[in-house]
Amino acid sequence: MPANAILFDLDGTLTDPKPGITRSIQFALSELGHKPPQTNELDWCIGPPIKESFSQLLNTSDNTVLEQAISLYRSRFSTIGLFENTLYPQIVETLKNIRFAGYQTFVATSKPYIYATRIIDYFGLSPFFDGVYGSELDGTRSVKSDLIHHILLTENISHSTAFMVGDRKHDMIGAKYHNLTAIGVTYGYGTEQELRDHGADFIAHSPDEIARILIYNL
Repeated sequence: MPANAILFDLDGTLTDPKPGITRSIQFALSELGHKPPQTNELDWCIGPPIKESFSQLLNTSDNTVLEQAISLYRSRFSTIGLFENTLYPQIVETLKNIRFAGYQTFVATSKPYIYATRIIDYFGLSPFFDGVYGSELDGTRSVKSDLIHHILLTENISHSTAFMVGDRKHDMIGAKYHNLTAIGVTYGYGTEQELRDHGADFIAHSPDEIARILIYNL
């Protein structure tokens, strides 16, 4: 069956959120009395659920500590960090081409829905998506496989006709869990090796390659 629905990750796939995410993490760690890592040492935190990142950064699974860190992170991210973000070149044209080819498109991000919608609106991307899906503030659907399951059910999408596009292993793992075709992008924060190791069916080195894969190679 031909593909008809494309799920896009947000951070590292549609936009580059590095300054906002890393500065907000540094702020939270400083407020907790920890010396934060340098900005470039926090690249690995872009993509995974934020609770998972803080668990590793603070070397703890104590939920009280983690919730405090997340609260501090969000106090900065929701007012400042959200907009310390840039749209990747070619994204708008890529989305236009994919939509013109007749695909349904959805945002599928581990980021809380209330932040994801503001970012999509901020960059004027809302007309290019049939829906924006993210996690809840309590962490519900922050695991990509849970989120994809929710989208497939809500939108009545068959796994055999859906693609997941993302830059980290979590996107590939979530896609493969539901037997979706996976496109890994290397211009974000995951390496080609990471993406291939976790099931990427195709690799795109730039946004326009996503459209070429979808429109011309399938």
